[in-house]
Amino acid sequence: MIARTLDRQRLLVLVIVAILARAVTFANPVVHVDEDFYFTVARVMWNGAMPYVDAWDRKPFGLFLIYLLPAALPFSWGILAYQAMALVAVAITAWLIARLAVLGGWSRGATLSGLAYILWLNLASGQGGQSPVFYNPLMAGAALLIVTNRARAGWRDAAALLLVGLAMQVKYSALFEGVFFGIWIMLRDWRAGDSLGRIAARAALLAGLALLPTVAVAAYYAAIGQIDAFTFANFVSITERRTDPPLERLGNFAKIALLLAPLIAMAVDSVRQAPAAEAHTERRFLLWWLGIAIAGIVGFGGWFDHYALPAFVPGAVCAAGFLGERRRGRMVAIGLAALIGTVTIVADRLGRGGPDEFRALTRAIGSGPGCLWVYSGTPKIYAAVHRCRVTPYLFPSHLYRTREQGAIGVDQKAEVRRILAAAPAVVVMRPLSIGERPEVRAMVTAIMARDYVVAARERLGRETLTIYRHR
Repeated sequence: MIARTLDRQRLLVLVIVAILARAVTFANPVVHVDEDFYFTVARVMWNGAMPYVDAWDRKPFGLFLIYLLPAALPFSWGILAYQAMALVAVAITAWLIARLAVLGGWSRGATLSGLAYILWLNLASGQGGQSPVFYNPLMAGAALLIVTNRARAGWRDAAALLLVGLAMQVKYSALFEGVFFGIWIMLRDWRAGDSLGRIAARAALLAGLALLPTVAVAAYYAAIGQIDAFTFANFVSITERRTDPPLERLGNFAKIALLLAPLIAMAVDSVRQAPAAEAHTERRFLLWWLGIAIAGIVGFGGWFDHYALPAFVPGAVCAAGFLGERRRGRMVAIGLAALIGTVTIVADRLGRGGPDEFRALTRAIGSGPGCLWVYSGTPKIYAAVHRCRVTPYLFPSHLYRTREQGAIGVDQKAEVRRILAAAPAVVVMRPLSIGERPEVRAMVTAIMARDYVVAARERLGRETLTIYRHR
């Protein structure tokens, strides 16, 4: 009874901290370009568009399903709805982290470990609806099922790998940790004396459960005759994407390393604390999980700051020992995370824009007649303005970024020519960005000068977007 009361109190504390930590972002439609796109795709799906066919991207189908219900609401309510869903996901993840910390023998720092996860999200563009925000609770839930499965109950292992499969339909990078979960279960059974035949059979079953959601989506696309589009977008295109310039990649990696370093340092300190006999196996699992999560980030490449978000879960769990024992250290760690995180999301709000600026931008664009093309700028413009679209490439940088050259299924310049030939009524352009192909921008700029007039220039954060109307 006392444990349940403490658990409820812990959850209440975590919910309150999550609300306070993320309050700056509430009702803001331009928190991050990625979630802008997820919401936009979900919104056009209500008009019959299909991901990978009518709205192209390489993200899993399940991610767009998460946004589907919020996207059905009026625009402003839809923004609040998915942000509320993200808040719930964060609070649940933080609570699961605290539970895992207790199982790892770090009960004193359990609540603070959940709190650390909430605060660390703000450091790495996780203050909104990034995909790891939604799949982290699935992976944390799977880990909890495995750690608590001392009796080796088959249904717990099955449920854990099914959660991994659902997480993979939010982002495929969950595969790295999922493979580790499966291997851990197999090694556990081998140490318990199970035969190799039985272990292999169970491995096949668990692998099948993990792949089931993806197979189900693939089967649906096969049924509607679009399996090639699904396969290319989900599995082939990522292998054809070019790497970013070395200096850009190095800078991104350095930022991720800086974000993870405090959690790793706290985890190392936690390891020095001798585990109780009953927590030895659980602690070993949690530490291995952190190592695999970090290895997955390093191996995946790209290294944008939000790629670190999955490692924050085992990182926060393993930091619990430090947070429970080092009083001065935990005050510094939690205090700095809260301060820097708040400064970061406020700076993001100022740099990316807010609701008033976004409304002014969409009013200047206006609703139809005539189609809209966002050459560069936030894809959420498509979701907020009622105009037809002229391309399935709603994530603007797919058509102009150098790293996407040859990786989206069409030639970038050919698709841009086709769009310009269709003479969209309104075109939106942001200033030149890093990684943009100058020849593509020159092509568009020339047509804007010849066939379009500047209708308005609207500020959105630190940038001014130009709105062109066809003559």
